[in-house]
Amino acid sequence: MKRTAAELAEHLGAKLTGDRNAVLTGVASPGRARAEDLIYLESPRHRDRAEKSAAASVIAKPGERFAGKTVLEVANPKLAFAKAAAWLLPETRTHAYVHPSAIISPSAKVAPSASIGPYVVIEDEVQIGAGTQVAAFCFLGHGARLGEDCILHPHVTLYAGARIGHRVEIHSGAVIGSDGFGYVSGEGRNWKFPQIGSVEIADDVEIGANTAIDRGSLETTRIAKGVKIDNLVQIAHNVEIGEHSIIAAQTGVSGSSTIGKSVLIAGQVGIADHCHLEDGSVAGAQAGIPTGKTIRKGQVVWGTPARPLDKFKEQYAWFARLPELADRLRKLEASTKPRS
Repeated sequence: MKRTAAELAEHLGAKLTGDRNAVLTGVASPGRARAEDLIYLESPRHRDRAEKSAAASVIAKPGERFAGKTVLEVANPKLAFAKAAAWLLPETRTHAYVHPSAIISPSAKVAPSASIGPYVVIEDEVQIGAGTQVAAFCFLGHGARLGEDCILHPHVTLYAGARIGHRVEIHSGAVIGSDGFGYVSGEGRNWKFPQIGSVEIADDVEIGANTAIDRGSLETTRIAKGVKIDNLVQIAHNVEIGEHSIIAAQTGVSGSSTIGKSVLIAGQVGIADHCHLEDGSVAGAQAGIPTGKTIRKGQVVWGTPARPLDKFKEQYAWFARLPELADRLRKLEASTKPRS
């Protein structure tokens, strides 16, 4: 879409310095940008790249100037760049259609403006909202509900009864509503605990490729509005995740744990059962959170078992010195050993 720098500045609420009529058609990194692409500068370390870029327009912090370039001044350039990209490059929507190879139950309700790709299977009483796209080889089980303007990429599976809100995007290979991993040991074997609950995913959620979100055992697994989940994440039964939290790849969240609002969970974090991560808390990469532990509001933890970041740094510094300290201890023991 072709816009001017003045139009973008108005959209972003940015202060504009330079050519108000500079044309913008896309976004790019400084090294790959053309004259009509928009770039951004967040750190002074990359100023040289921005100055040398062919891009005629740049988003930067207040007071920044670049010879021959139009500058849109904002407090948070990276956020403004993301908003600009969404505005300049609106998502291409597939036209409404149903592929002849799709298998759709007569009792399913598919909005006329939805698109259903090749080899999709839609079982009884499924509901699909207006403008939703279901790509090839997806499976929607009995009674599943999918809201408006959602995108299911190829090979997504919704088990029976899954509830998906509006504007949800689910990437390839994700499985929503599978049985939780719950067993009771007794009489020489493992008995499966009932997995008959449901899963509810609210509006504006994005779920990465090959992520699995289990249904509740007797209750409901809930993913709140605006949550973003990366690839290869496991969310177990009865987990609840609060609004706008972010979970990075290869994280595992065990059953009945709760994650508050705007929580940040980095890659490969392990969260045991019945844990509580309060609003605004942060779990650093590869942190391990033991059963039943509570991470307090706004707290940053790291390591295994997870502990406050300042304590982790202090302990890690001592761990790095262990070989040196062991050598000193051996020498000290040798010097104090009684002579025979």
